[in-house]
Amino acid sequence: MPVLQKNAKHSKKISLVTLLTGLVSLSVVLTVTILLISFYQSKKEALIHTTLTLNHTSALKMSHTIDALIKSMRSSLQHSANIFSDMHTMNADEIHAKLELIRRTNNYFNSITVVDETGLVQSVSPESIGTAGIYLRTEAAKTVLALKKPYISVPYMTANSKRLVVLISEPIFDKDGIYRGFIGGTIYLHEENILNTILGSNPTDELGSSFYIVGSNGHLLFHRDASRIGEDISANPAVHKLIQGQSGYEQIVNLRGQTELAAYVKVPENDWGVVVVSHISVVYEQVNRDIQRVLLYTLPPFLLLMLVVIGLARKVARPFVSLADLVSKAGREEIEFSEGKQHWNREAELLTRAIRFTLNDIKKQTDQLAHDARTDPLTGLTNRRTLEETMQKWMMEQIPFSLIMMDLDRFKSINDTYGHQSGDEVLKHFAKMISSSLRPEDVSSRFGGEEFVVLVSHAGVEEAYQVAERIRHTLEISSNPIGHPLTVSQGIAHYPSHAVSAEDLMHVADEAMYKAKRSGRNQTVIAEVSEPC
Repeated sequence: MPVLQKNAKHSKKISLVTLLTGLVSLSVVLTVTILLISFYQSKKEALIHTTLTLNHTSALKMSHTIDALIKSMRSSLQHSANIFSDMHTMNADEIHAKLELIRRTNNYFNSITVVDETGLVQSVSPESIGTAGIYLRTEAAKTVLALKKPYISVPYMTANSKRLVVLISEPIFDKDGIYRGFIGGTIYLHEENILNTILGSNPTDELGSSFYIVGSNGHLLFHRDASRIGEDISANPAVHKLIQGQSGYEQIVNLRGQTELAAYVKVPENDWGVVVVSHISVVYEQVNRDIQRVLLYTLPPFLLLMLVVIGLARKVARPFVSLADLVSKAGREEIEFSEGKQHWNREAELLTRAIRFTLNDIKKQTDQLAHDARTDPLTGLTNRRTLEETMQKWMMEQIPFSLIMMDLDRFKSINDTYGHQSGDEVLKHFAKMISSSLRPEDVSSRFGGEEFVVLVSHAGVEEAYQVAERIRHTLEISSNPIGHPLTVSQGIAHYPSHAVSAEDLMHVADEAMYKAKRSGRNQTVIAEVSEPC
């Protein structure tokens, strides 16, 4: 005993309270961690998808707006081109007066220019630009004169005013269809223009989305940061796809190395592109706020759970010493356990479980032995002993039933021809067929050799006859282990109509079965009721 005390004194043990508290804490922490990770991922993906979808919707709307704007600007220029179809008959003052009137009646362009087929500027409004009477030498002007078609230029720098502009033009034809030049409207990208007026009023949404407009060559036409207008951003993944004629939305890394959620849509009328972007950090900030809220809601229940666990652990640990003393006396003293004593202590409950498991194991073994004693090992049906017990029980309870005696036809020849192993397979095949044809309350048994008996409870001979015929017919037409048709002869007797004892009932059914054999086999015969003397 002193040795035990010494070991207990110097060895450190983990208390049950600490163990339970630690296990519950670990389980809760792991569960919450897994849930938070899952929540974080799903929330992030949902926000990313929602943001991309909203950005794509915004880009589509702005694309439609710009498309309608360009169509209106072109329509205005087409109308103006018709006005100057006979400009070769007008003098300079007439041309200038009409051009001034056109510019003042619409707000689409910062300046409007009329150029003849040789590239000579006939008139410009406002006149302060100072290009009237000068031949245009810019690439945009040369392209317009050569195409003789409606044209929208990429951003370029004007030679005279050094402005970054976009030119939209319409050809001028006289009444005979002869090309007379073009009328062109310019948008000053770095100054107040129609794009600023329409697009500059769109606010940044709650997800921090912003947008910009790019030309067909990837240069910025509109951006909230005016200093970037004209910048070549064709290397941006979204802009690169716009140049290739694609529209869509995806997560990209912009030219500054920042991850963005970008939606990009082309403007059908002029091949410009609208890009709506949201910085990925906005998504992470929203997810982090949601995680903080979840943690805030989770903390009070967790603390409450810990208090409950600590209280329960203390209560469970209290009888630990007394249980240990009790177990230590085993084998040396006689220990008496109170009958039906309930153990709420974990250690005592474990011991109770161990005893219960042992008893259950013994019961399983006993049940298995009982099952083996009542079951035919080959077919799995009940054996003759079980059959006789069932008959005695039903007769004592005055339960009417029918007995079907079955005997496989020419079974000896099957064994002689195919071997006993094939014969066993035939018996198992027939047993399965019988079992599948009966109700749960009926009993099927292998009586011996190739003979089988079925007890059909609460059934008259007519109902039993239908069951027997169903089994006989199914056996005859079904595939079987030997590959040749199998038949069975059957006799039916009823309790108490044919006999009131099990032995007599079996004898009556057996006689009926042999009558079926003598009548040519493969049939079912119902025993005749004996007439009273």
